[in-house]
Amino acid sequence: MNNALEVLQERGFVQQCTDLEGLSRLMDEGPVTFYIGVDPTGPSLHIGHMVPFFALRHLRDAGHRGIALLGGGTARIGDPSGKTEMRKLISYDDIDANTERFVRQLDRFVGFDSVHALTANNKDWLANLNYIEFLRDIGRHFSVNRMLSFEAYRIRMEAGLSFIEFNYQLLQSYDFLQLFKRYNCRLQIGGDDQWGNIVSGIELIRRIEGAECYGLTFPLVTTSDGKKMGKTEKGALFLDPEMTSPYEFFQYFRNVADADVQRFLLMFTFLPAEECRRLGSLQDAALNEAKERLAWEVTALIHGREEADRALTAARAAFRGDGDATQLPTTEIGRARLEAGIGVLDLFVESGLAPSKNEARRLIQQGGASVNSKKIEDEKQILGAADLTEGAMMLRAGKKRVARIVLKTE
Repeated sequence: MNNALEVLQERGFVQQCTDLEGLSRLMDEGPVTFYIGVDPTGPSLHIGHMVPFFALRHLRDAGHRGIALLGGGTARIGDPSGKTEMRKLISYDDIDANTERFVRQLDRFVGFDSVHALTANNKDWLANLNYIEFLRDIGRHFSVNRMLSFEAYRIRMEAGLSFIEFNYQLLQSYDFLQLFKRYNCRLQIGGDDQWGNIVSGIELIRRIEGAECYGLTFPLVTTSDGKKMGKTEKGALFLDPEMTSPYEFFQYFRNVADADVQRFLLMFTFLPAEECRRLGSLQDAALNEAKERLAWEVTALIHGREEADRALTAARAAFRGDGDATQLPTTEIGRARLEAGIGVLDLFVESGLAPSKNEARRLIQQGGASVNSKKIEDEKQILGAADLTEGAMMLRAGKKRVARIVLKTE
C-alpha cells in the first residue's frame, strides 16, 4: 500500500474507501490533488471539523496537494447528512463573513501556500447557476431511488426531508466535478457521513468525463463512552478563542478518558506513531502525563505554543499547585461591589462555571462547588473582599473546572 495511505490507516483515519488499491496505485504514480469540503454555517470551526484537516497535513507532507473547499454556495442550503432536522438558513452576508473566519483558522493550521495546499469557494460556480441548465446537464444523471438508498437521506425521510436539502447531494457532486475540471482533483476525503455525497460525485465524474476518481472517509470520532467527540458542557469545542478559551480547549483533552488517550494522540497530533502508542500504554499517574502531553500538543497546533504553555501552567496551578494561577480563566469584579458582597450563585454564573443560577444551585446541592478549597453548602452564602486570598478567590465546579475572581484594576 502507498506510504501516505499506510500512515492514515495506522493513525486511525481510514473508515471507507471506494477503491483502496486503485487509490494506492494512483498515489504511487505521483502527487494526487484531493479536497475536503466544509460549509461555513457558523462563526467558527470546531474540533470535529478538523479530523480531515489533520489527514490533509499528512497527505500534504507526503507530497500530495490538498484543497480546502469552503462551501460559500452549499451553505446557503445546508447539508442534511448527520442532521436530525433542517439547518437554520443564514444570510449570505453571514456566510461570507464565516467563510473569511474559517479561512483564517485553517490557514493557521494548514498553511495555504497555493502550491501544496490552497482554498477554493464553491460560491464561485454555484451562486449564479442556471437552474434549468443544471437540471438538464447534471440532474439527469441522478436516480432518486439511488439517492434515497443512502443513509443520510433515509434517516431524514423519517423526520422529514425538505426539497431544498434534497438538492444538496447534486451540488456537492457538482463541486467534485468542478474541482476535477479546474485542478485535476481525483480524490475527496471527509467524514463517514459524507459517503453518499462522495460516491455520487465520483459517479457524476465517471458519467460526464469518463474519469476514475476516488473517495476516502474517516470515522466520526466518538469518545470511549459513545459520546460525540468535542462536546463540552458549553457546547462544541470551538477553535475561536472567544468561543472556547485556549485553557478550556486544553482542559478538554487533558480530561479525556484513559481509553481515548492513544487514539487521540494518533489522530490529533503529529507525534510519531510509536510515541503515541508508548504514551497511550502508560498506567496510573504516568498516564496523566500522557494526557497533559496530548492536551499541550493539540492546543499548540490550534492556538500556538505560547497559548499552550499558558494553558499548561494554568492547569498545573489549579490541580498541582506548581503553575501560574494568573493564566486561569479570570473574572474581574469592582472593589465596591465585592466589598458589598455577592451571592455565591451569582459568582458562579459570572465566573462561567455555571450557565444559570439553577445550575449553580444544583452544583451546590450535589456537593460540587467550592471556594478557596472550602465546600459551599449554603446556596445563599455571600462572598466578598474578605474571601480574597493573595488578591484572588478560587472557585471550583467539580474536580476539573476552576475559575478565579480578582479585583478589577481601577
